[in-house]
Amino acid sequence: MKLLIKQGKLVDPVGGIGGIIDILVEDGKVAVIGSHLEEPMARVLDASGLVVSAGLVDMHVHLREPGFAYKEEIATGAAAAARGGFTSIACMPNTKPAIDTPEMVAFVRDRARQGCGVHVWPIASVSKGQMGREMTDARALRDAGAVALSDDGLPVMDANLMRDALMRATRNQLTILSHCEDANMVDGRAVNEGKVSRQLGIPGRPAIAEELMVARDAMLAEETGTAVHICHVSTARSVDLIRRYKKKGVAITCETCPQYFTLTEDEVVKQGTLAKVNPPLRTSADVDAIIAGLKDGTIDAIATDHAPHSEEEKARPLTEAPSGMVGLETALGLTLTQLYHTGRMSLSDIVRKMTINPANILRIPKGRLALGADADILIFDPDERWTVKPEEFASKGRNTPFGGVRLRGKVKYTIIGGEIVYQDKA
Repeated sequence: MKLLIKQGKLVDPVGGIGGIIDILVEDGKVAVIGSHLEEPMARVLDASGLVVSAGLVDMHVHLREPGFAYKEEIATGAAAAARGGFTSIACMPNTKPAIDTPEMVAFVRDRARQGCGVHVWPIASVSKGQMGREMTDARALRDAGAVALSDDGLPVMDANLMRDALMRATRNQLTILSHCEDANMVDGRAVNEGKVSRQLGIPGRPAIAEELMVARDAMLAEETGTAVHICHVSTARSVDLIRRYKKKGVAITCETCPQYFTLTEDEVVKQGTLAKVNPPLRTSADVDAIIAGLKDGTIDAIATDHAPHSEEEKARPLTEAPSGMVGLETALGLTLTQLYHTGRMSLSDIVRKMTINPANILRIPKGRLALGADADILIFDPDERWTVKPEEFASKGRNTPFGGVRLRGKVKYTIIGGEIVYQDKA
């Protein structure tokens, strides 16, 4: 099948190609990029007034299967990804059982093949059962198809185990994605330690709990000469630490999520458990620092940390409800609204942090829109305004604090291997 995308505004942060361009897709690959292309046998997609880029890559999602299919299934998570413009997603291993064996990696890959075509890249756990006591077999997991290692959802508290895991992962061309929170300082604590925790009269999760672990893992990466990736950065000091270690030449990368450059801890007072996440929403000063880190390149990637939960679970008291919010279907709109339309970041820089940068960190051959590359393509209207309606999500999860929020920037088409897997009908 041939597909001809006509008159779209190409945003390509890798090749530096821009302007109004036609793209011919043939046999699932980008065949021609040029002007005034004609192909009588191709399906024509008019992208006039729209932006065309590589499909988005989310390096941090929770698909819940196996074990928690009532929250999300791999198929429903993939469908949500397609609606959000993501053509590749990497799923965390905090399932039941954990993704800690080659067989579990194979399970995820097999289930993903039954979905809508979105590429699902399994992340396997650092430790067996995510217990933090014994390392998994990095080589066997890599050979089975794992693209990274992480105990996300739980920090690796044993520094010696983390040190050994970093070295073993590096030998096997894998990156460790680290959930940086000191478990002893945050256990059972629902919100940021500060004015809101004091107002609610509950213990808070201090920023230092994140920052201590960021410093530890940065030091371990420096000492061992290995690479480490810091998940969901949320505090100003974390950004500063990572910036300083990058300047020293340490192989440290990091991500943040739309909630950390959009919301503050005050949202918990307004929306309760819908605004409960780990790490927690912080202060306006932290939000400003996250945005500064995105602008100056300290923060490499924008991920979602898509974390679906059931309505019943989120209806529990704040201190008992699980942490997390869904994000696949709102990430692009939130990012464009908060960073592009405010003049803080260019489209090219945003696309870079949502495509090629996460792909490079995971070492997957995605995130590029170039001749011969897989035709995984996003087409979006950067200016269209729309309202977030959780009841219309493809995800099983409805747990978002952004319900009813008006956003600017909307996915129009998601194309994978030259096939349109999502088209906005509104």
